[in-house]
Parts: sequence; structure tokens; C-alpha cells
Amino acid sequence: MSPRRKVLRRLARTFLPIILVLFVACAAVAVLIGRSIMRPPRAPYLVRPDTFVVGPILKASDVTWPNHDGTKARGWQILGAEGSPAVLLLHRYGADRSWLLNLSVKLNETTNYTVLWPDLRGHGENPLVESSSFGTVEGDDVTAAIDYLHTLKSSSGKPQIGFIGIYGVELGAYAALDGAKRYPEVRALALDSLPESPDDLILAATSSHAMNNRVLQILGRWGVKIYTLGKYQSTRSCELARSIRNVRVLLLSGDASDPWRNSTLALEKCFSNGGIVEVRKDLPLTGFNLVSAASEQEEAYDRPVIEFFDKALR
Repeated sequence: MSPRRKVLRRLARTFLPIILVLFVACAAVAVLIGRSIMRPPRAPYLVRPDTFVVGPILKASDVTWPNHDGTKARGWQILGAEGSPAVLLLHRYGADRSWLLNLSVKLNETTNYTVLWPDLRGHGENPLVESSSFGTVEGDDVTAAIDYLHTLKSSSGKPQIGFIGIYGVELGAYAALDGAKRYPEVRALALDSLPESPDDLILAATSSHAMNNRVLQILGRWGVKIYTLGKYQSTRSCELARSIRNVRVLLLSGDASDPWRNSTLALEKCFSNGGIVEVRKDLPLTGFNLVSAASEQEEAYDRPVIEFFDKALR
């Protein structure tokens, strides 16, 4: 054996174990980060329908339905007029259905539409599914919710709902877009703070867990891929939008400080298959920070969203 090959073999024997240890350590850290961000922070609901003693919220019921992968989903529901449209409302990562209760009630009161607003995977008190998938499965969950809405019958035995509209914020907006691509009966989309892709959601989630470091963010993305056994996908929002036809769209974004402003506004040019797109930008308030708003600010945000669905679906 030549002296050079002997040296290379000695170096391999010396450093290969170290490299393997570092690789295993990085993989372990990645899985820990991935598992952590796939289980969003949980807190008691801000408010529940059963805490109200008067008002239309008393009509809200707690309902469950099956997802297509065999798991269960849950949400609050207010029935509207027989045969009227239905609107599905989807919260952002780290929130839950209680964040959208006021908007849901106002929407039902104004339009008499059926309204359903679920907890996304991994969210809410004692979630039925432990982990979020950052949009990989949530779009399919949207179609499962629509399938559930189609099972509803009025007191006369006729279908309870007609056309479908979906409102979503951030993770909810991505799920809404993915669900609309799959089901053509979705006629209206209101999308707020839409990320460019699920990868961006993972970066934001990693930062929100006090890990605002580029290396940790990359490890978090790989951790999600490892933890989901390679099922995680990161399809760009624009690609989903290009496959949607004849849908009315409302895009909502904040001012220059809004981290999702550019990705939301960039989506306008992606709806090229007969859709009608309306854009509201530089808003002082978006659905992303709606929960911290004063009542006057909240009303100024809610009203255009409600009017959009009223016109787009009626």
C-alpha cells in the first residue's frame, strides 16, 4: 500500500467517527426542533360560545367530522338559511378557532350564511390531532370540512348549503388555497397574510419559538421532513393559485412592517384562470394581529371581508 493511501486511511479512521457523531447530533437536534414547532403553543380559548347568555352566538354548536386520513376534526358552526352559501374560516399558526368567533358571528348575522370555523391540526385546547403539518395535510382537511358541510340537511330535508367561500389567515390562507385547488365548488377566497410556501411558515414558527437563528431554522425544516417520514411538501402558493379557475379572490395585507405583505401581494398575478382579484393593502390591521385590536379597528377590518363574501357568493 502506498504511503498516500495509508495516510488517507488513517485520516478516515480518525475523522469518520467524529463526522458520524456530528451527523447524528444534527439529526437529533433537527427532529427535536421539528417536533417542537409542529406542536404549536396552546392556551385556553379566548372565548367560547357557551359563555354567552344572549345573542346569536347561542346558535353556535360544537361539531366534529372525519378527515380523509382517518383522524377527527372539530369546529364551531352556525347554520344559516336553507340552501344559502357556507363560509369556512381558518385561523393562523399558533392561534385557534376562538380567534375568529367575532368575525364568524358577524358574518352569519349579516348574510345568513352557514359558517364553520375549525381548529387546524395541532391547535386549540386538547387538539384531536397532535401535530400541525404546515400545510401539507391542512388543504385536504379543508376538503373534508367541505364534505361535512355537504352532509348538512335543512329541517325540510333539503341541502343546507350552496356555494362555498373560504377565509384564511397565514397557515389558514395556505390551506384555503390548497383546498380550493382541489374542490371547484369553492367560489370565493379571502386570503390574509399568505406565505410564499410552507417553508416560510416553518422559518417563522422556528423564530416564534425563540430560535431566530438561520442554522436552527434550516434544522427545523429538515426536522419536519424527518419527523413526517418525508411526507412534508412545500408547494409554492403561486403554483396552487395558477391551478384555480373562476374564483373571486380578496387579498389582504398590512403595511411595510407586515412580514407577509410581499408574498401576499405577489399572488395577485398568479390567478390567471378567469379569477377576479381584489387587493386591499397597507391595512392598519390584518387577521394576523386581529385579536389585539380595539373594537373599532376590528369592525373596520371585518366589514370589507363580510361584504366581499356577501357579494361574491350571493
